Amino acid sequence: MARSGNPEWGKQGPVRSGPTEFDMEVARLRLTPAQFVRSWQLRRWCEQNRNRVYIPEWLLKEWQIIVEDTFNGAA
Repeated sequence: MARSGNPEWGKQGPVRSGPTEFDMEVARLRLTPAQFVRSWQLRRWCEQNRNRVYIPEWLLKEWQIIVEDTFNGAA
């Protein structure tokens, strides 16, 4: 008797490696960590993407940017 269903169900998928979108933006702006807080371009990008991508917590706190902690599925 053949088994039905997805044989991969419950197995962990591939682990993502590589730079985050934040890392790529920092590289595009050619910033060092010491320059993060003073960069208005990075701050603007972080404000626009705060609920969509990873941004270091310490930077969010420094700029007092609040991230929505609930996901409602709206795009």
